[in-house]
Amino acid sequence: MGSLASAMKQSALDSQTDESNISRPLTEQEKEWKQIINDKLLSVLDLSLIETIGDENARREIREAAIRLLNDEAPPLSLKQRQAIVKSIEDEVLGLGPLEPLLADKTVSDILVNGYDKIFVERRGKLEATTLSFTSHSHLMNTIDRIVSAVGRRVDESSPMVDARLKDGSRVNAIIPPLALDGAMLSIRRFAVERLTMENLIELGTVTPAVAEVLAAVVTGRLNVLISGGTGAGKTTMLNILSGFIPADERILTIEDSAELQLQQPHVVRLETRPANVEGKGAVTARDLVKNSLRMRPERIIVGEVRGGEALDMLQAMNTGHDGSLTTIHANTPRDALGRVENMVSMTGITFPIKAMRTQIASAIDIVIQVARLEDGRRRLVSIQEINGMEGEVVTMSELFRFDRQGVDEDRNIIGELRPTGIIPAFHSTLANKGIQIPITLFDPDRHA
Repeated sequence: MGSLASAMKQSALDSQTDESNISRPLTEQEKEWKQIINDKLLSVLDLSLIETIGDENARREIREAAIRLLNDEAPPLSLKQRQAIVKSIEDEVLGLGPLEPLLADKTVSDILVNGYDKIFVERRGKLEATTLSFTSHSHLMNTIDRIVSAVGRRVDESSPMVDARLKDGSRVNAIIPPLALDGAMLSIRRFAVERLTMENLIELGTVTPAVAEVLAAVVTGRLNVLISGGTGAGKTTMLNILSGFIPADERILTIEDSAELQLQQPHVVRLETRPANVEGKGAVTARDLVKNSLRMRPERIIVGEVRGGEALDMLQAMNTGHDGSLTTIHANTPRDALGRVENMVSMTGITFPIKAMRTQIASAIDIVIQVARLEDGRRRLVSIQEINGMEGEVVTMSELFRFDRQGVDEDRNIIGELRPTGIIPAFHSTLANKGIQIPITLFDPDRHA
């Protein structure tokens, strides 16, 4: 029995890297034995102590205990079946149960749980169903509770919607009954472990070398940038990459609802909003944080996304010496993005004459970058527009680069190219005065990047 236990232990350890074994759903027989071993494990282990010894040591303790219990029960299962059960128990006790193999899969960008028995994933921009599932509604709810409680948040009937994040920074949204009619819903937007760079975007065809050079100059030259796009279009990814051009000697403040920016500079202050407590008190909004950030001597302010009244404070910051600020907004076109900013300012309850409000917007924002996820699932930069000023009551804009769509290939992939329109931006001379030279040829439409 001792040699069998030793072999089991080594095999179980080896199974951590055997994706073909651990990523499959358990059979009914394996589920029954998993439940038996899991119940016995919970009766012999002190989970409160397990939580104090670190994840790696905790997993080893649980793995070894599960192996011993399996040896004692001697179920009619193969070695690979036992490995799968042990791994599933590890994930259940310390991880997110059936979601763990999906979180370990680097090709998965989104995990969507529609009730306990339906789990979908997005790979390469396309949705697909999985064969994985939770065992019951309560099993799913326990997993959601574990996620949100880890970041000091809660989800129950009085607060049935919640935004949270995983340890790796992945964004999580959960909504439960009575708002979700078919059971609890869980959405996980995966956090990119490998931080993308502008070179990666060039390789992927998202931008051209000419556009990359212009964007680097825009950020280095402290122009205010608004990144616009729909859900899943890559706004945060673009924000992360652009932030990499901020000089290392500048003090940067980031404000987010759920912290996910990956700034590499040494002087970064990260702030995160807080929802109300059970009594409905203690909420700290993005607007509160933007106001407070102005007292913290920032050289750059980065707001993960403007969604409400903080748009007004962000505009005021951009207009009062905090150049080089970056933020994102949900909108389908650059013009729509300015309209949404206008609507958000009106959400503050402060009444502005239309022309005065638009003048402030035109003065604050220098560049609008539009990103989109096209039908083939690829994320592209589709437009860069410079804000020129006002004509009457209209904010004037010049499109500098435009995605020229040419059709689709036999695999239904979009064929197109991001090309300059031929307009020389006003910021060309502004940046030149700061010593940042952009070759004028980058804006030549006949020049191939």
